[in-house]
Amino acid sequence: MFFVLSKTLGIMLLPANFLIGVGLLGAILLATRFASLGRRFLVASVVLLAICGFSPLGNLVLYPLETRFPPWDAAQGAPDGIVVLGGSIDADLSAAHDTAAFTSAAGRLTEAAALAHRYPNARVIFSGGSANLISADAREADYAAAVLESLGLSRERLTMERRSRNTQENAEFSKAIAAPKSGERWLLVTSAYHMPRSVGLFRKAGFTVEPYPVDWRTGKRADILAFGPVAVDGLERTDIGIREWISLVAYWVTGKIDDLLPGPVRN
Repeated sequence: MFFVLSKTLGIMLLPANFLIGVGLLGAILLATRFASLGRRFLVASVVLLAICGFSPLGNLVLYPLETRFPPWDAAQGAPDGIVVLGGSIDADLSAAHDTAAFTSAAGRLTEAAALAHRYPNARVIFSGGSANLISADAREADYAAAVLESLGLSRERLTMERRSRNTQENAEFSKAIAAPKSGERWLLVTSAYHMPRSVGLFRKAGFTVEPYPVDWRTGKRADILAFGPVAVDGLERTDIGIREWISLVAYWVTGKIDDLLPGPVRN
């Protein structure tokens, strides 16, 4: 049920979708006796879409997520394993064109490959199936394997987890595959904005990981108020950030994570 709601109600609550829906409702109401209300909806929709697209709102909601964890400290020594979360490849597009079709989160794969070369003894697990509500045969892990091999990793080093549909299942299935032993150190590679929720879910699954954030969308604190006249980028960042905050709240309220905004463990 949680998965279904995330793919239906969750998508409709994204700012761009929600505000377009408000605008469409307003347009419909113009032809009724509620025309005055319809005009208000239309104005509110346009104004709020402009704020989301042309203001630094997207940066403001992403920044606290992306800076929640510091960069990984290589001085701690070599890790025993690396878990890479899916989201870097569009499985359906890949199936349609019979080749890997990358998303804007391709840094998850390229950074993981670089790590694997740096630590040749570390096990590598890629976790990513299909996030579609109505599942097709396409699985992200199937295409990720070929990409990682093309980046110089031997197939013997790779374990491809292809059943997971969301981050909670990433954590649970990855733990089952890794069977981490006491004292082992595992890195978790995913987008910086996605790291707090991912770490919270891995902790809940009983899999201790060390965050290795990649794929940043915002810069330094001094830069977060800067923005340009690019509505598409603004809307995309706002949608990504709001979706992540909605997910954090939903997972926290339902007890799937223990902290609203998981952070570093304080010694």
